[in-house]
Amino acid sequence: MEPLSQLVKSTLPNYLSNLPIPDSLGGWFKLSFKDWLALIPPTVVVAGISYTTYLAFCPAAQARCAAKASGRCNNQIRKHEPKVVDMIDVEDIAEKAAFCRCWKTKNWPYCDGSHGEHNKLTGDNVGPVVVKK
Repeated sequence: MEPLSQLVKSTLPNYLSNLPIPDSLGGWFKLSFKDWLALIPPTVVVAGISYTTYLAFCPAAQARCAAKASGRCNNQIRKHEPKVVDMIDVEDIAEKAAFCRCWKTKNWPYCDGSHGEHNKLTGDNVGPVVVKK
């Protein structure tokens, strides 16, 4: 316990007090390369803690992580059925129709562009199937 006490009471405050943090805005422009290098480790630590906090407490971040971890692509369409199958007669298509392949549409089985946000969040490149008459 003594090493931890030493770190918290003495080493860490001494390290932080010796960082080259300027007193004015103009002082940032006068820092040397060595001073900038000295500021990298505490900046990385603060960024890491901030990002971890964001992931832990932000509902949007938690939802994205859960969606990626599950591996499931259909999270909402006719979940009570063992397999989602739709039959569409080609004669019923006017000139062309775009069918969803990302399972995110609100207008199943037709594409409503929801794959755009899905692609942005996951890095995927899925798009619709377009059928022409």
